[in-house]
Formats: sequence, C-alpha cells, structure tokens
Amino acid sequence: MAVDGPSGTGKSTVSRAVARRRGLPHLDTGAFYRAATLAVLRSGVSPGDAQAASAVVAAAEMDQIEGRMYLDAEDVTEEIRSPEVTQTVSQVSAHPAVRELLVDHQRRWVERHGGRAVVEGRDIGSVVFPDATVKIYLDARPEVRAQRRALETGENPEEVLGDIRRRDEYDSTRSASPLTVPEGAVIVDTSDLSFDEVVESVLALLPADS
Repeated sequence: MAVDGPSGTGKSTVSRAVARRRGLPHLDTGAFYRAATLAVLRSGVSPGDAQAASAVVAAAEMDQIEGRMYLDAEDVTEEIRSPEVTQTVSQVSAHPAVRELLVDHQRRWVERHGGRAVVEGRDIGSVVFPDATVKIYLDARPEVRAQRRALETGENPEEVLGDIRRRDEYDSTRSASPLTVPEGAVIVDTSDLSFDEVVESVLALLPADS
C-alpha cells in the first residue's frame, strides 16, 4: 500500500497503525531523505550543490530497521528530526540524483521484506511504486497540520504554518518527483477526523487478503 501526502497529515502514525493491524512491514521513506540530509550537513558540503550532495548520499549506508533509521550503522532516528534537518530536507531531496539513489534504497527495502508493505512518503504512488494495488493520499487543511506539528514539537503554530506552506510550495513545484495526488489514489481528508477514524477509513480501502 502506498500512502502519500504533505507533512502533518498523520502519514507516519496512520501508516504504522495500519501496518500493525494487517501484520505488514512499514517503511517511512521520509526518514531516508532526512538521513541523507543529515549526511550532507555533516559532510560540510552545500545542500544546494547537487553534485556534491549526491556524492555524499551515494557514499552513505542507510537502512531502516524496526522503525529506526540508521546512517552508517548509527541510529539517527532522533537526530533526523532536528530543526536544521527539517529546514534543509526539501532542498536536498529536490536533487534528481539524490532522489534516484533513495528510490533505489526504498525499492530494495520492500523487496527484502517480501514485496508487501505499507510505504509512506511524498511520491510513493506516483514514482516509487506506481503499480501499487492500493494508493492513499492523506491531506488536511494547512492550519490543522500546523497545529498538530506544533503540539508535537512545542513550536509556535504560526511559525510552523509558515514552514508548512513554504515546504508545500517547494515540494509541489520541484522538477523531480513533485508532491502530487497519484493517479488512482483515494484522497482521505484527515482535518476533522480522529486518529482512529482515519485508520479505520484506510483499513476499509484495503483488500481483505492484503
């Protein structure tokens, strides 16, 4: 199952819950982009230098194991959520060569896990797994997404809203794999739904044998 959508819509928590309920592995592809961004920041190269950033990512070892993200065998699950990584990840992930490298990582991860998984991100149903049998696009009003993120991080909701709008614009207009509603995806607006209601809505769209 492919789950796409912008930040703050509940992709990660909903995808993990659905995966648990169906006994499927779960892959957070956004964590790969964050780990790649952390690698670039640690290297000292400019995040805007496509060639240098891509070389850093190509040399890095990345894996996701039981929901934890590893960079060169180091657990960086918490560090990749830092403000610096959050502010830079869209810039690094916009480089086509970086996306190509990470898409390959993601496809191989799913292969290693038997070819059946709940995979979430921003281009899963459109680029990474365009032939996914079930495609979900989670969405929510920007104000709602900002409030959710602020509750998680303790940041100012107005500042978070500004960051969300900037990232939405950046992600939806980039030339490489822009954020878009994949063909054939079912849109689930989570703005006025509880977490359990969103999970049940998604589960209802899955075939009984998936």
